[in-house]
Amino acid sequence: MKRVLTAPIRDEDLTDLRIGDYIYYTGVLVTGRDEVHHRVVQLGMDCPVDLKGLALFHAGPIVQEKPGEDTIVAVGPTSSIRMEQEEAEFMRKTGVKILIGKGAMGEKTAAACRELKAIHCNFPGGCAVQAACSVKKIIDVKWRELGMPECMWVMDVQEFGPLTVTIDTEGNNLFTENQKYYDEQKEKLLPGMQEKLRGYMG
Repeated sequence: MKRVLTAPIRDEDLTDLRIGDYIYYTGVLVTGRDEVHHRVVQLGMDCPVDLKGLALFHAGPIVQEKPGEDTIVAVGPTSSIRMEQEEAEFMRKTGVKILIGKGAMGEKTAAACRELKAIHCNFPGGCAVQAACSVKKIIDVKWRELGMPECMWVMDVQEFGPLTVTIDTEGNNLFTENQKYYDEQKEKLLPGMQEKLRGYMG
């Protein structure tokens, strides 16, 4: 059954999710990348958007800017690992509940997800135009002086996804677990492969 989470997100909306689950998100979605995290964490600036119970998308959208009517053309995910060093503190300061991006995040973020009952999700790469189709409208834009990809676009989205849960509220990390599995399989298969290679070589 299709699982749709609607903002504002509560702890209990997330605690039964596990890594590998698929979800969709409806409500206010805000973009924020390196410069947004740097301002909030390193410079101590107040986040201009109240992110409590909302989702933050690590993305630099392409926006058609017209007076009074900005439109999202494409919005694809940025590699989330770029935010790893500042993400945990950013989460504590803002109350954001869902992080969305591309690829893995590390142990600091996993620990913060466990502490704060939040999750990290992957959005499929290469689907930036499809993602824009889920945007009903742009509500606002903050810190516009950072430039189009780095400022905070506040969007109203409908069933944004599919999103794969990659860190759950227990701090489990899909990428870490997958790496353990593949390492175990490699250890099992490597001796046999080496033996076969020696046979081929004579």
